[in-house]
Amino acid sequence: MIDHPITPPPELVEQWMQDHSTKYDLARHAAQWGADTELEACCEWFQEFYKTETWVDLDLRTFRAARRPKPQSLKEQAMRVLLESGYTLDGRMELESEDIDIIHRALEQLND
Repeated sequence: MIDHPITPPPELVEQWMQDHSTKYDLARHAAQWGADTELEACCEWFQEFYKTETWVDLDLRTFRAARRPKPQSLKEQAMRVLLESGYTLDGRMELESEDIDIIHRALEQLND
Protein backbone atom coordinates (compact mmCIF):
# COMPACT_ATOMS: atom_id res chain seq x y z
CA MET A 1 0.00 0.00 0.00
CA ILE A 2 1.30 3.46 -0.90
CA ASP A 3 1.03 6.00 1.90
CA HIS A 4 -0.83 9.15 1.02
CA PRO A 5 0.61 12.40 2.41
CA ILE A 6 -2.42 12.71 4.67
CA THR A 7 -2.25 9.19 6.09
CA PRO A 8 -2.00 9.45 9.88
CA PRO A 9 0.98 7.75 11.50
CA PRO A 10 0.21 4.37 13.09
CA GLU A 11 0.96 5.72 16.58
CA LEU A 12 -1.70 8.39 16.15
CA VAL A 13 -4.25 5.82 14.92
CA GLU A 14 -3.47 3.63 17.95
CA GLN A 15 -4.05 6.60 20.25
CA TRP A 16 -7.35 7.38 18.55
CA MET A 17 -8.43 3.75 18.91
CA GLN A 18 -7.81 3.96 22.65
CA ASP A 19 -9.54 7.35 22.96
CA HIS A 20 -12.77 6.46 21.12
CA SER A 21 -15.31 3.91 22.25
CA THR A 22 -17.17 3.53 18.92
CA LYS A 23 -16.11 3.06 15.32
CA TYR A 24 -18.25 6.08 14.43
CA ASP A 25 -16.33 8.37 16.81
CA LEU A 26 -13.01 7.02 15.53
CA ALA A 27 -14.04 7.53 11.89
CA ARG A 28 -15.35 11.04 12.62
CA HIS A 29 -12.13 11.98 14.39
CA ALA A 30 -9.98 10.55 11.57
CA ALA A 31 -12.01 12.38 8.92
CA GLN A 32 -11.69 15.66 10.81
CA TRP A 33 -7.94 15.13 11.21
CA GLY A 34 -7.61 14.46 7.48
CA ALA A 35 -9.68 17.51 6.55
CA ASP A 36 -7.70 19.75 8.93
CA THR A 37 -4.40 18.39 7.60
CA GLU A 38 -5.51 19.04 4.01
CA LEU A 39 -6.64 22.58 4.91
CA GLU A 40 -3.25 23.33 6.47
CA ALA A 41 -1.44 21.85 3.44
CA CYS A 42 -3.48 24.09 1.14
CA CYS A 43 -2.69 27.13 3.29
CA GLU A 44 1.03 26.30 3.27
CA TRP A 45 0.98 25.92 -0.52
CA PHE A 46 -0.90 29.22 -0.84
CA GLN A 47 1.64 30.99 1.37
CA GLU A 48 4.57 29.57 -0.57
CA PHE A 49 3.03 30.38 -3.95
CA TYR A 50 2.20 33.97 -2.94
CA LYS A 51 5.06 34.50 -0.46
CA THR A 52 5.79 38.03 -1.71
CA GLU A 53 2.19 39.20 -1.31
CA THR A 54 1.26 41.13 1.85
CA TRP A 55 -2.45 40.23 1.75
CA VAL A 56 -1.88 36.48 2.12
CA ASP A 57 -1.97 36.30 5.96
CA LEU A 58 -5.30 38.10 6.16
CA ASP A 59 -6.81 35.99 3.40
CA LEU A 60 -5.65 32.75 5.05
CA ARG A 61 -7.31 33.74 8.34
CA THR A 62 -10.52 34.45 6.41
CA PHE A 63 -10.15 31.21 4.47
CA ARG A 64 -9.62 29.12 7.63
CA ALA A 65 -12.58 30.78 9.34
CA ALA A 66 -14.79 30.05 6.33
CA ARG A 67 -13.68 26.41 6.11
CA ARG A 68 -13.81 25.76 9.88
CA PRO A 69 -16.64 27.92 11.16
CA LYS A 70 -17.29 27.89 14.88
CA PRO A 71 -20.64 26.39 15.83
CA GLN A 72 -23.28 28.92 16.78
CA SER A 73 -23.76 29.52 20.48
CA LEU A 74 -27.12 28.63 21.99
CA LYS A 75 -27.95 32.36 22.12
CA GLU A 76 -27.09 32.73 18.41
CA GLN A 77 -29.20 29.69 17.55
CA ALA A 78 -32.18 31.07 19.48
CA MET A 79 -31.86 34.46 17.79
CA ARG A 80 -31.67 32.76 14.37
CA VAL A 81 -34.81 30.76 15.15
CA LEU A 82 -36.70 33.89 16.15
CA LEU A 83 -35.51 35.89 13.16
CA GLU A 84 -36.17 33.14 10.62
CA SER A 85 -39.45 31.81 11.98
CA GLY A 86 -42.56 32.16 9.93
CA TYR A 87 -45.72 33.99 10.91
CA THR A 88 -49.30 32.99 10.25
CA LEU A 89 -51.79 35.36 8.65
CA ASP A 90 -53.09 36.33 12.08
CA GLY A 91 -49.57 37.28 13.25
CA ARG A 92 -48.76 34.18 15.26
CA MET A 93 -45.26 32.78 15.14
CA GLU A 94 -44.90 29.24 13.85
CA LEU A 95 -42.15 27.23 15.54
CA GLU A 96 -41.06 23.64 15.10
CA SER A 97 -40.52 21.55 18.24
CA GLU A 98 -36.73 21.65 17.69
CA ASP A 99 -36.90 25.45 17.54
CA ILE A 100 -38.87 25.61 20.78
CA ASP A 101 -36.28 23.36 22.42
CA ILE A 102 -33.45 25.69 21.33
CA ILE A 103 -35.24 28.75 22.72
CA HIS A 104 -36.10 26.88 25.94
CA ARG A 105 -32.47 25.83 26.50
CA ALA A 106 -31.24 29.38 25.78
CA LEU A 107 -33.71 30.84 28.28
CA GLU A 108 -32.65 28.31 30.93
CA GLN A 109 -29.09 29.66 30.73
CA LEU A 110 -30.16 33.21 31.58
CA ASN A 111 -29.59 34.50 35.09
CA ASP A 112 -32.64 35.65 36.99
